[in-house]
Amino acid sequence: MDRIVVPAKHIGLKLRRQECPTKTRVIAISGASGAGKTSVIKKLAQQFDAPYLLFDSYVDNDTYPANMKRWFADGANVSLIHTPKFTLALKHLAETGRHRYIFIEEPFGRQRCVMDELIESVVLLDIPLELCLSRVVRRHTSAQSIDSLAAYLDKYEDYFRDIYCAVVEQVRSNSDLVMNDVQSLDITVNRVRDWLLSVDTKVGI
Repeated sequence: MDRIVVPAKHIGLKLRRQECPTKTRVIAISGASGAGKTSVIKKLAQQFDAPYLLFDSYVDNDTYPANMKRWFADGANVSLIHTPKFTLALKHLAETGRHRYIFIEEPFGRQRCVMDELIESVVLLDIPLELCLSRVVRRHTSAQSIDSLAAYLDKYEDYFRDIYCAVVEQVRSNSDLVMNDVQSLDITVNRVRDWLLSVDTKVGI
């Protein structure tokens, strides 16, 4: 079953936001690689006639620490993952105030300092990593070479899986809606949509 988590340290922040609701709400969809973030975002954007931004579209050579294994061993500080163009694009969209929602793919939820104050709500797709992996394998085999898949699997066994577990745990503790059952895309999207509408009703938006 889905569970709604409102971290205690964010209760005050949420109350302030509810007292002064903004026209545009930034909704972050989070989860490990293969969780289905992009598919959910595109469907939600279609249903709400809303813009969306995808994290991977703004990744460049300077986004991730050069040595991810060492980064993980040093505590997996996600604020060391940099996407300045992503942040600027989101700020520009939010400042226009033309949309009820902006949906973004942000694997790290609110955990990156630069994103914390920009995001209104975080939805975590917290599905089993084994299913995520199977989706990534399918994606590689349909669009990339076997060599790239082998390289990914080597890293997955070495440290990627541990990184996914650590990051999802960080995001889980600071999410507003955690979806931890495996459902079809349409059911998942409808649940997120209904939750968003119920939150809007409660705060009078």
